[in-house]
Amino acid sequence: MSTAIPLPTQASTPTPYTLRVYVSGAVRNPDVYTLLQDSIVKDAMEAAGGPTGDADLERINLALPVSDGQQVHVPRQGEDSPLAQPSSGQPAPGGKVNINTAGPDLLESLPGIGPALAQRIVDHRQIHGPFERVEDVTEVSGIGDATFEAIQDLITTR
Repeated sequence: MSTAIPLPTQASTPTPYTLRVYVSGAVRNPDVYTLLQDSIVKDAMEAAGGPTGDADLERINLALPVSDGQQVHVPRQGEDSPLAQPSSGQPAPGGKVNINTAGPDLLESLPGIGPALAQRIVDHRQIHGPFERVEDVTEVSGIGDATFEAIQDLITTR
């Protein structure tokens, strides 16, 4: 007869959600960087070694949140126009709201989502990581069948 010996288990601590951002333009080391979920344009620029002497920082909003897969372009002085910088405050391509990157204000633009529920969505993804499927938003307390039915075609996870 053999006796099973229980193995020690490690405490489960949530891994912070990270995102990848391509930083280009007037920075010391343009490249793709991994940043924490709540990072802003300034954090991305600093990860790339900071701005070069010819950076035109007046033409970008350093406080904008960045989202996964975004390109942050730091324009040079005299450059025609910076590349588009979609942020978590903007709908994803196709007009859908990305529930993995949207801030509370954008989430509140969805039918049936008020300030408290928007904050619970943000809190849920910070604790549990990104939503893998749009259906996973129903794990958030307060999002039942009726609310999900109203928002399912307006949200995305990518």
